[in-house]
Amino acid sequence: MFIHKHKLTLGLTLLVVLIAAIIVMWPKIAARSEVENLYPMSSFSHVHGMSVDVKDVTRLYLATHQGLYRLDNDSNLYRIGKTRNDLMGFSPHPQEVEIFFSSGHPQNGGNIGVQKSTDGGVSWTKLSNGLNGPVDFHAMAISTADPETLYGWNGSLQRSGDGGKTWEKLSAKGLSNVISLTTHSRQPATIIAATAQGIMISEDRGQSWEILSGSLEGAFVLTVAIDYQYSNQWLSYSDKLGLASSNDSGKTWQKIESDFSGERVMHLAFASSDSSLVYAVTDKNNIYKSTDGGIIWKKVF
Repeated sequence: MFIHKHKLTLGLTLLVVLIAAIIVMWPKIAARSEVENLYPMSSFSHVHGMSVDVKDVTRLYLATHQGLYRLDNDSNLYRIGKTRNDLMGFSPHPQEVEIFFSSGHPQNGGNIGVQKSTDGGVSWTKLSNGLNGPVDFHAMAISTADPETLYGWNGSLQRSGDGGKTWEKLSAKGLSNVISLTTHSRQPATIIAATAQGIMISEDRGQSWEILSGSLEGAFVLTVAIDYQYSNQWLSYSDKLGLASSNDSGKTWQKIESDFSGERVMHLAFASSDSSLVYAVTDKNNIYKSTDGGIIWKKVF
């Protein structure tokens, strides 16, 4: 009886020691796993989407023609994982740090449909072909206010209400020539499109559309970004005004005198946890950073 209890006590002690060792070593194991999935790069090209990490603002994600890249601390560039698919459409989950959605082309050709990553872009799992797919969404957006809702544009607008598993085609009356999509941080039914004719808005989950701002009507708008914390604060870039800001949810715009060395801004991204932090990537594959909400910019990569 004594021997049996002694063995049981010894076994429990060893189990406790093993669990403690795992707890102590786990951060190192996780860090090593992350490093093994990051491939140092010196440059990138053909950016189709960009986002700031929802928890760590020192990490910037770039969806490119050659896969998903990450820029750490404005200086260290990595390609994430071995996948080198062309990520034409890209949208990060607004709350879950390692969840991304994308569309585009596999490295060996064809269309991806819609896929999801739950490990920060290291691996991807196909969710759906989309409607009449496999689709190649050139613009995607996940609803910031309702993350189960996603939108995709491939010449027509599709919507998913179950996290990307099933899709339906919307009539999207009035919408055409979409360049990029974004959603409102507070209003789940609102979606905004940067188009070749200006900024369009839908307030019925994409069914009907109208011009939002007369000051940008007819303008070729490349990108629109909405402050997560102060949803009336917007930034845009167009051929008419260049970089511009709005403090009334996109109705009126004021030009920001920042020429980005003559380069065109292709994408803008606010940090969700810090509204003063904004990134811009240009057609010359340069990254600029603002720490005052988009007024003053500095090239960082």
